[in-house]
Amino acid sequence: MRTPDFTLTAGPTMSSQKVLAALGRQITFDYDPVFLDLFRDTERLLAQAFRTDGDVVLMQGEAVLGLEAAARGLVREGMRCLNLVSGVYAAWFGEWMRAYGGDVHEVRVPYDEALDPELVASALREQGPFELVAMVHSETPSGVENPLAEIGPIVHEHGAMLLADVVSALAGTDVRIDEWHVDLAVAGPQKCLAGPPGMSLIAISERAWAAMEANPSAPRGSFLSLLDWKHRWIDGGREAFPYTPSVSDVNGVHAALSEALEAGIEATIARHAAAARAVRAGVQAMGLSLWPKRSEYAANCVTATRLPAGVGTDALLTHVRNRYGVMLSGGYGELKHELVRLGHMGPASRSLNPLVAVCALGRGLIDLGANVDIGAGAAATMEVLSQASAEA
Repeated sequence: MRTPDFTLTAGPTMSSQKVLAALGRQITFDYDPVFLDLFRDTERLLAQAFRTDGDVVLMQGEAVLGLEAAARGLVREGMRCLNLVSGVYAAWFGEWMRAYGGDVHEVRVPYDEALDPELVASALREQGPFELVAMVHSETPSGVENPLAEIGPIVHEHGAMLLADVVSALAGTDVRIDEWHVDLAVAGPQKCLAGPPGMSLIAISERAWAAMEANPSAPRGSFLSLLDWKHRWIDGGREAFPYTPSVSDVNGVHAALSEALEAGIEATIARHAAAARAVRAGVQAMGLSLWPKRSEYAANCVTATRLPAGVGTDALLTHVRNRYGVMLSGGYGELKHELVRLGHMGPASRSLNPLVAVCALGRGLIDLGANVDIGAGAAATMEVLSQASAEA
């Protein structure tokens, strides 16, 4: 089976030539001065992207590892935790919190809605106090973005730490770690940054470090230990790693961060937002419905759409890939067969890639017997792209 011509998925996504070139560079010794300087510079760039003056950690392993490390580091036996659930990943994180001894309470909304800050404030007032609040900023499985900017200050006002999964948000939508009082955030380079998928990008506040130090169950001497990174690398003057980092992945992440910041983080976010608007307009003009109930909280990273009756997700994805060379995404977890996702992250947010996604979806649906207006979808997509290009 051939490689698809267009990978327009929920991630990993396509990478730029700059990132691909970086991944193909000669592997150097991790204690070579050149690599040490590059690693430190990657941290500097990551802090800029996170908009934080605090510590960052480049942890080896896809972002799920970083999220598990965060849960194990922060949650201790009996800790009162509030988990804000609006999708598959948030529900999954709650299972970790319970497994590590947390006394977990939840605020839940349907998976096609965003979290309501007033519901969060009410839970903190009426069920608190809580020591830790966890949430997902951008729920990739359902294409819903939650109001982290509003929830962060509310959590801070009630004295709790805030842990945020920003895996698909970083560089695709506004993320302001310090301003929004986020104590620990985990991002993935394989989403809007369009880098390699083998690392966790983590921002950690002093309060989060202190909570880990005070937690006797926090991993130490472990691949999952964030404290090892603090004690050995950060407190040690950034001269000794706790284990051998993946040189190639760091090269790729450095290139991806450099590219986003050279363009300007605001411009990079604006490009993703424009691509998302274009795809949403195209999908709706074809006669399809978005999965999110309201477009105001539809995510910038992917557009999740409901399918017409009689069309199966797996059949559609296989057909579009095999006939047109376009790889789209289905749902995930309990949403696996409920929706299709069109990714517009990294290179997929550039040029006419949003049009390719919309037309591939539309043509695939027609091929499978659905009645959609692909011409109207293409026109609506191009109208948004044209306007965004003129304003850039």
